[in-house]
Amino acid sequence: MIERTGFPPLGCDLPDGLLAVRAAEGDEDSFAVLVQRHSRSLLALARCMLGNAQDAEDAVQDAFVSAWRRLPEYRHGAQFRTWMYRITVNRCLTMRRRRLPPLSLDAVAEAATGDEWSSPARAAEQYAATAALARALGELDAGQRVCWILRELQGLPYKEIAHVTQTSEQTVRGRLFRARRSLKEAMAPWR
Repeated sequence: MIERTGFPPLGCDLPDGLLAVRAAEGDEDSFAVLVQRHSRSLLALARCMLGNAQDAEDAVQDAFVSAWRRLPEYRHGAQFRTWMYRITVNRCLTMRRRRLPPLSLDAVAEAATGDEWSSPARAAEQYAATAALARALGELDAGQRVCWILRELQGLPYKEIAHVTQTSEQTVRGRLFRARRSLKEAMAPWR
């Protein structure tokens, strides 16, 4: 472990790039900050892709272990977040190929609020709509599904999605167009 003499206190607002450089040099505390910063969004991504919280946690943990080992390969021209999304997406795709489970969006469904919108009938309707969306997402090809999740649920810009999926921005736009069209058709009864 590297001694932290002269470094700013942990939890400060150091940029990811600097933390990644320090982590590549063996600073576990810097890597811990990166893990803390990015775990929540990576878990949400993995839950959407895998449909299972336990599998999502396993995928993200594997992704961070892989990232720790591959830090010397990290090119600092790319954002650390984008690099981690790519590692996580690849890990999720590998896990899906191995088991091919049904996709569930229960992890991203909105919680009941206690007003008239949270009646049992409304809750059943929301559950059915979420299940229909999960089925529709499951029918998309993997490329379309990943692009849709990264754009619509994670809010990534097209350029970052292209980097994560190792495609062009034009390919991302095309996949999103086809995904949105398919989802719109599948969800038409729910409008």
